[in-house]
Formats: sequence, structure tokens, C-alpha cells
Amino acid sequence: MGKKILFLIGIVLLLTAVSASAGGKQEAAAAEKQIVIYNSYNGDPEPRRVDKELVQQFETANPAIDVVHSIVAHEDFKQAIRAYLTASTPPDVMTWFAGNRARFFIDKGLIMDISDVWESEGWNKSYPKGFRAMSSVGGKQYFVPNSYYWWAIYYRKSTYNKLGLEPPETGEEFWTICEKLKADDVTPITIGTKWRWTAAAWFDYLNMRVNGPEFHIDLMLGKERYDDARVKKMFADTWAPLVRKGYFIDNAASYTWQEAITFMSEGKAAMYLMGGFIRDSYPSEQVDDLDFFRFPVLDSAVPVGEDAPTDGYFIAANSQHPEAAKKLLSFFGSAEAQTYNATELKRLATNSEVDLSIYNAVQQKGIKMIQGADFVAQFYDRDTTPEMADEGMNGMMEFWDHPDRIDSILERLETVRKEVFTE
Repeated sequence: MGKKILFLIGIVLLLTAVSASAGGKQEAAAAEKQIVIYNSYNGDPEPRRVDKELVQQFETANPAIDVVHSIVAHEDFKQAIRAYLTASTPPDVMTWFAGNRARFFIDKGLIMDISDVWESEGWNKSYPKGFRAMSSVGGKQYFVPNSYYWWAIYYRKSTYNKLGLEPPETGEEFWTICEKLKADDVTPITIGTKWRWTAAAWFDYLNMRVNGPEFHIDLMLGKERYDDARVKKMFADTWAPLVRKGYFIDNAASYTWQEAITFMSEGKAAMYLMGGFIRDSYPSEQVDDLDFFRFPVLDSAVPVGEDAPTDGYFIAANSQHPEAAKKLLSFFGSAEAQTYNATELKRLATNSEVDLSIYNAVQQKGIKMIQGADFVAQFYDRDTTPEMADEGMNGMMEFWDHPDRIDSILERLETVRKEVFTE
């Protein structure tokens, strides 16, 4: 039996189990007891803990509502969400990503209009303009942003100190550090591309640093060509040398992003381009040895773009328990819940009513870095359409193994771009 068939069977069984669990709770509850089904992708240890605690806080404050809470592994959730949303009885509330990843389902009528929640909770005033914009389509709100995090190059302070290195600010300084690390038998950069999005981070940053963030976003929106000479130049002159010079660990596709951390924590590699959530999975006894710096500026004439992906929640359009779902969403979007989330997970809240004094030195550094950017993007597979992102990341993975195939890879991606954005 094929893997795809087994996976789909698994999704059906999961949905059946959730429905059965919900039914059991409803039978046991009093007649007036409400229920809401909440599916989350917060599968890593610390996000899982906080997710459960927030649900407990909500149930304590709302004793008339039971939350049927399912946590699905992050990558499995990303594969399963279409099955969830197209089921006759989908989960009511789900975690998801801002940007085009949410817009894709909004345009298909699969996500509920929650403008009434935004109005009743006063979020049109308490959420900054940028977060309101990313939650809205056609003047209506469909999404509740919960937190965002910065991307940066994380490094081992002990390794840098041992070799007398300082965090680089320019491309020239970065290449020099990579050579010094290699000379000391330390692989400059670790990465796990078993999940393809880690490779996409390098595409994002190199394209923004070489060609500028506005060109990058226009490419994501299908307004620029993948076979453009500027894209080819970035691949050939900047990314390919990084791969060919052996600056990355070997066999990166064999490792998940979490597994690739081991190379860094054991001192075999020195740096990792990753989101702030790396601290959740880094060995707790070594996390104080972890620091980060802004992706180096390769051309001072090019505006600085940064990735700051934003996560949040939505309600399925076919929700069976919309009123209870809206109450849960109201809680998740509140300053109270976001303060707790920010305090526990060291991520940045989107609700401006959260007191900035709660942030520690690491968070303040991340906030300052993002505030210093000329442009803030989401992330490759959030900023473009799912079909384009899928083919794009396939192309990046092929490039990783065959950096001599730049022309054929980009020509193929251009063909896909025309098909996707013409539709």
C-alpha cells in the first residue's frame, strides 16, 4: 500500500478519533455544556506544554466549555490541514501561518470571517497596522496573529571565543569566518533539509541581500521571473560557492532541523540559520552558549530585509461550534494569553497591549534587529502560493545536491510560475 494512501487513511482515522472524543465528552457533559475542537501544530516540547496550559487557563475561566485538544506533529499538521478543512465536521479552531498560507484557504472559503470578534475585542485598536493587514482580506478579518519570531544566524559563543572570532556584519567578514572555522576542522554551518523549508531560508536571505527585499516579494507574488538574470546571479555567485566550498554539513537531507542541532551542540559545527524557536530544541544546559547575529549585509546599497514569520489561529468555515470557537479565539488573542505565551516561549506578542517590559535581553535584541530592517517578510512558503512553494523548495533541494543545474532548475520554476500565477 502506497505511503500517500496510508497517510490519508491516518488522517481519516485521526478525524474520526477527534469526532468520537468530542461525542463522548458531549454525552458525559450537562445539556448546556459547550464544546470546541482545537487542533494545534505545537508539537515541540515547550510549545506543547504552553499550548496545554493555555487551554487549561481557558477552561478554568470558561467552565461551561470543554476543549477537545489535539496536538499534531508540526510537519504532519501541514500535510493534514487540507483534509481537516474539507471534512464535513472539521476541527473548530486551528493553528496556522499568516500571509499567503492563510490567504490560500480564505480565498477558497474554508476559513470563517471573524470580523465580529475583532470588533468586540477591540483588536482594530490593540493590534498594529501590519498585523491587522495580514489578518484581513477585502476589509474583513479571518485570522488572529498570536506571535512572531525573528530569523538570524545562531552561533556557539564558545566556538567563536576559542578562535577569537567576532559576529560578522558583512559578507566579506562572513566568508573569512567560514574559512577560519574550516581550517580549525569545524564545519561552518549546520542545516537539516529533510524538511525542505530550512533550505528556503537561505534562498530568502540571499535573494533579499543580493537583489533586495522588494524584488524578492515581487518574485513571491509572481510578478518577477525565476529565470531572471538577477536570480541566476544570486545562485551562481553567492549560494553555489557556499555549497561547493563545503561550508555546510554533509548529507543535510538526512537530518530534520532538530537533528542538525546536534552538530552545533557538540561543537562540530558553529552556526545555524534558524528562527528564534531554535532555543526550544537546543540542549537546555547549553542554551546560554547560544547567541545570534543578523544575516550579514552583502551589499550596503541594498535595503535590508528580514524574515519574521507570524503564527496564529483561525476558525474553520464549517465549524460545528462557532460560538465556543469564537470565545476560544478571543482568549488566544487577548493580552493575557499572549503575555503568557511570550513569557514562556520567549517569542514576540502581536497584541500591542502586552507590556514590553516582559521581554528579556535576547528578545529585546531580536526586536531591535527586526525594527532596524527596511522590510519584513514572512518566509518563502508563506509569502508565495502553496503550489509555487512546493515546486520552489523541490528546486532548492535539487540545487543543494547539484549546484551545476542552476539554469535548468530556474527554467523549470519559471514554467511553474507562469502556470500558477496565470491561474
